[in-house]
Amino acid sequence: MLYTAPMNPSETLLELHEQWEHCTTCTLKATATRAVFGVGNPRARIVFIGEAPGKKEDETGVPFVGAAGKFLDEMLASIDMERGDIYITNIVKYRPPNNRDPEPEEKDACRDWLHAEISYIHPDLIVFLGRHSMNDFFPHEKISEAHGKLLVKKFAGITTTHFLPLYHPAAALYNGALRAKLFEDFKKIPLVFSKIEK
Repeated sequence: MLYTAPMNPSETLLELHEQWEHCTTCTLKATATRAVFGVGNPRARIVFIGEAPGKKEDETGVPFVGAAGKFLDEMLASIDMERGDIYITNIVKYRPPNNRDPEPEEKDACRDWLHAEISYIHPDLIVFLGRHSMNDFFPHEKISEAHGKLLVKKFAGITTTHFLPLYHPAAALYNGALRAKLFEDFKKIPLVFSKIEK
């Protein structure tokens, strides 16, 4: 009998993405260059969820590689973290044409895929980057009121119960007030972890 070495967590997660890519019914698949899988530590304690891939992400297949991604890296560094410590993904895995907002049915088509990757990673905390990802879980919250506030809720099929909404880095790139607010909210992440551990 041929021995097959067990796959490491990154390989298993990649296989999960490839299976979902094959069976997804998302109509954005027809116009995008490729699916943009989540990337990062498959055993991360924290998962960041954005909205949808943009032009650079569609070209490279990697989430948050443009200007917003550089800003995200800067904020991670401000709390002594880096990409290798976290996992980052989007609610929609394909770029909407002209970077428009994803439609409700496009979010619906990718939701089970998102939940599958969250369930595999099993994070202690999910950070929403922007209102679209937050409203996918908390449809009645407003980002202007909920940003920086810990939300606790149990969802079917997901073990994570702690969620932190933040403004999307892209929204803060050219708005000094939002940029300062995002840095301030980011510094709450280590405090949130200490609450979860108690």
